[in-house]
Amino acid sequence: MAPTSRPSGRRVVIAGAGKVGRSIAAELLENGSEVLVIERDPAKVHLDSLPGARWLLADACELAQLDAAGLDDYAVLVAATGDDKVNLVVSLLAKTEFGMPRVVARVNHPKNEWLFTESWGVDVAVSAPRLLTALVEEAVSVGDLVRLMRFRQSDASLVELTLAADAPVAGRAVGEIELPADSALVVILRDGRPVIPSPDATLEAGDEVLAVVTSTEAEDQLAVLLGPPPRTNG
Repeated sequence: MAPTSRPSGRRVVIAGAGKVGRSIAAELLENGSEVLVIERDPAKVHLDSLPGARWLLADACELAQLDAAGLDDYAVLVAATGDDKVNLVVSLLAKTEFGMPRVVARVNHPKNEWLFTESWGVDVAVSAPRLLTALVEEAVSVGDLVRLMRFRQSDASLVELTLAADAPVAGRAVGEIELPADSALVVILRDGRPVIPSPDATLEAGDEVLAVVTSTEAEDQLAVLLGPPPRTNG
């Protein structure tokens, strides 16, 4: 039975201590999170690599071992193994048996991406190949809206657009721009630094604008709003 409440603070379980799992754990520890790393292969348990983490040598696909790990004390689980089948099973157990509020799963093979939905307990599916493709598209497509990630549980997407020099919104304050109803600006990246999109913040050419949209209509509208003006013949 799922607990009625979760502990405060950022407490994260990571299933899989490969390069991806350890990298995520290191970032979370640096940001002040409490991290439990579950790994079944003794050869991958490197205590010195993550001195601030709690380690557990166990099979994350075994319900009894997850129960012994005390998953009720954590608010987020990241299924980060290199096996999609394992990530799906871990996600499902975390959501259905422990009521984990947030489950993030790594997709290793794009052909399996369709499986990583709320039916398997996945709130956010992260496909490294798809994300890399999106980042490449973003790097070569100034003025085009690029979908970086889809949040399966809510059908929301994280999108990105680099403002072209001739974008109509360049030089305007965020508060002056009428955004689509089903969208929200998350952050503006300018020269590698984040700018909070407050009403007084301005959009400048070259800015990387990250936004969340909850419908394909909003995504299309945002692409038109932030993109370059339509070309005219002659």
